[in-house]
Amino acid sequence: MGKEDARREEAGQPADVALGDEALVQLMDFWLIVRRRRRFIGRFVLAALILVTLSTLLMKDVYQATAVISPIAGKDTGGTISTLAQQFGGLAGASLLGVPASASDIMNFLNSNILREKVIERNNLLPVLFPDEWDWKQNRWKRGWLDGISLKPLVYIDRAVRMLQPGPALREPHKDDGIPDIWDGLRRLDDMVTVKNNLDENSITIAVTGPDPDTAARIVEHFLTALNDHMSSEARRVVLVNRKYLEEQLDKTADPFIRQNIYNMIAQQIERSMTVEAKENFAFKVIDPPRAPDRNFKPKRMQIVLVSLILSLFMAVAVVFVLENLEGWKKMLKERENEKPFP
Repeated sequence: MGKEDARREEAGQPADVALGDEALVQLMDFWLIVRRRRRFIGRFVLAALILVTLSTLLMKDVYQATAVISPIAGKDTGGTISTLAQQFGGLAGASLLGVPASASDIMNFLNSNILREKVIERNNLLPVLFPDEWDWKQNRWKRGWLDGISLKPLVYIDRAVRMLQPGPALREPHKDDGIPDIWDGLRRLDDMVTVKNNLDENSITIAVTGPDPDTAARIVEHFLTALNDHMSSEARRVVLVNRKYLEEQLDKTADPFIRQNIYNMIAQQIERSMTVEAKENFAFKVIDPPRAPDRNFKPKRMQIVLVSLILSLFMAVAVVFVLENLEGWKKMLKERENEKPFP
């Protein structure tokens, strides 16, 4: 008889119990422990669900407004004009032929601080980005009980450091205590704005999250307006530079063939300028305009509650087995203490 069979006999089990039967016995023991502690498990899960539910109810709703745009591909005229354009090193590249900015250019500008700073300054977004720090009745930033008192403790540390500096010449100008500035606004927009480039669909998605759905939709509109203004102004500048350069080249050449090609290129620049002036979104088209969402983007309260239910159940079972082991150890120690030594 093997050691395993001997162990089974000592435990009161038949020696021929199969491994599958042993697993079944262990499963039954597991079930008996859970059943004996079912009240504790139920109370543990219920308490966890109550805490999680109350926490989700206290969470602020966050809404997301999106807009989808598609870059407009320019038409390459090709042929002699394209060859001549490559010969003129002073021309502004593809803009000469009327090709708008690529999707990567639009993406880079949407993610740049230049655009976001324009959006903040033109639309006075700092009070909108920091509504809790803005007094809407008095149209001013909130402060402490006195104007000299700041709500931010770090301000006083900054004051102390500046007072310990060697001289006033080394002190730099600092913003008013506790008042958000443009850098705070840029950091807030970094948390709110997401730009994704969908290469397969040749589209760009601009998403803005915030506690107010109407505000999120308006910020998306501000981004589209600033993007269009920048693209238009850049196109006008390039057209003027190219046209001036072509006119200078026209005065320097007497070849009738080259002069005719330059005239054609100047005509394209004029056409390009007219397109920029007449068309609102000449570099991109809006596929899906921004709208105020009717449902919150997060938190997903039902998902949070379901996940918490599963996690709390596993935690309760784990705690039950820890308690069972502790009780077993205590019982074993007590039996050892009660054992009498042999004479």
